[in-house]
Amino acid sequence: MNHPGTIIKKVQITEKGTGLSEKENKYLFRVDPAANKLEIKQAVEKYFNVAVSKVNTMRYMGKLKKNRASRFGRKPDWKRAIVTLKEGSKIDLS
Repeated sequence: MNHPGTIIKKVQITEKGTGLSEKENKYLFRVDPAANKLEIKQAVEKYFNVAVSKVNTMRYMGKLKKNRASRFGRKPDWKRAIVTLKEGSKIDLS
């Protein structure tokens, strides 16, 4: 397994993510696109010292961006993980 810091890129704090964390004990993470669910689960458990019950992942394609010379480039593809924690576990994001 890779170091948890290379798998978990950052915690996504959005309106949807805040609602999920308050109501359903789920947290959103932007993760390495090559990481699988088992690696994500182990990284979150090790990095935040919590118990994970389920991991859902979604892949996103990078957006097209126009350069000055009217050529198009693309931002990199990325992956989001929704991590569900077991009862009694909580991540302090403040």
